[in-house]
Amino acid sequence: MHSPHGEHASRRHTRRARSACRRGQRLPSAATFTTSASWDNADGYEGAIPSWHHALRDAGHRVVSIGKLHFRGRPGDDHGFCEEIVPMHIVDGIGDVKGLSPREHSQAQGRRQDGQARRARRVPIHGVRPRHRVARANLAARGGAEVARPPVGTVRLVREPAFPLTAPAQWFYHYWQQDLPMPKLYAKDERPHHPFLDTYAHTTDYDAHFTSEADVKRAIAGYSGLVSAMDENVGYVLRALRNTGLEHETRVIYTSDHGDNVGARGLWGKSTLYEESAGVPLILAGPDVPPGRVVATPVSHIDCAPTILEGAGLPPRVGGRALPGASLCALASGATPRRPVISEYHATGSVAGAYMLRFGQWKYCHYVGARPQLFDLGADPEELADVADDPRYAATLVRRRAAAARRARSGSDRHAREAAAGGTADAIRRAREGVGTRRPGLHASAWHSGRDQLALHSPAG
Repeated sequence: MHSPHGEHASRRHTRRARSACRRGQRLPSAATFTTSASWDNADGYEGAIPSWHHALRDAGHRVVSIGKLHFRGRPGDDHGFCEEIVPMHIVDGIGDVKGLSPREHSQAQGRRQDGQARRARRVPIHGVRPRHRVARANLAARGGAEVARPPVGTVRLVREPAFPLTAPAQWFYHYWQQDLPMPKLYAKDERPHHPFLDTYAHTTDYDAHFTSEADVKRAIAGYSGLVSAMDENVGYVLRALRNTGLEHETRVIYTSDHGDNVGARGLWGKSTLYEESAGVPLILAGPDVPPGRVVATPVSHIDCAPTILEGAGLPPRVGGRALPGASLCALASGATPRRPVISEYHATGSVAGAYMLRFGQWKYCHYVGARPQLFDLGADPEELADVADDPRYAATLVRRRAAAARRARSGSDRHAREAAAGGTADAIRRAREGVGTRRPGLHASAWHSGRDQLALHSPAG
């Protein structure tokens, strides 16, 4: 994969080897980056839960977003920004309510997948939306300006690596001309079967519309081309920081909403708990950040909010306005919080809640109404073997299941209990009534310094 700007940042700054998105779709993941709390694609963030945007604005900082926020965006909603540039909120403030009904959604989704998969097989010619130009212009206007409080911005770059996988021509052909490998476990007799995965594959059936290896490799070339185009745009923004003299006084967080299966196990898109989908890049750069460090401690998007607040010199919030999460800078300096990292999914292609808990080398996946999965990521980082049914791992499975049950009962996370008690029906009601989410997230911690920050948050799809 050609991504020189990301690779350069990884070498010079601190990156996380194991980072997870909190939710496996764009809308809830974007809200989790904001507040650490969200539910699914039917429930857009409306600003009722205080975010790091609100906290910084209340402290006197100018807080600006550039690019797709994917919040509810109805008149009167206060998302905590001083200015939102090209926010691209959800249409009419209504999320994907139909996606919560698998039966109603699957037929329409199948038709949509057929069209998008066919477009992925055509030669892509379109360019990238110029979000980076807006960001560069705003940085240029900021360069050299004196302000009472350093500004904070979030730049969300779109054209995302997602179907129909239409990449800029120069990047598509960069990969199409190579001998690309087929995805892992792609052959039908190699694919693992699990009720959750089978339902998702049936509902989000891009793969059913590929008829040859050439089709699959063309899709991979499109995806890879979009990743390189995204990296190119990150380079434009970082160069603008350098040209305006802000590079050495600005902290940057680079991450993504979620990953993508890209054909592994015959799956495409996000929405599963495999590392290809749940795993995300997370790079921290700027003043006082240890250079060239790779942190093995698992982290997630909920750690971004306290990191950003601390970087602006704000104390951690407490009580009802507290934002959960651990300091990424403290983790980079060796802190190892005792907690699982959690990801979950409740949207398109699922009939019940799915939860991933990462404890050190162990990854435990709990599915409401279906058997669990267990992976030893230390010995099997590619997740080729689910050992949940292996008698040699029975004791580990019992411990991980008990830990997940304690987490669900503890009151620090109500999600599992709500899913078991009709969480989907409640989400449909809230979306139709326009009622915002009130569900808290998980964890807690923080760090310090008062520099400019630019949170580069690039949606992956």
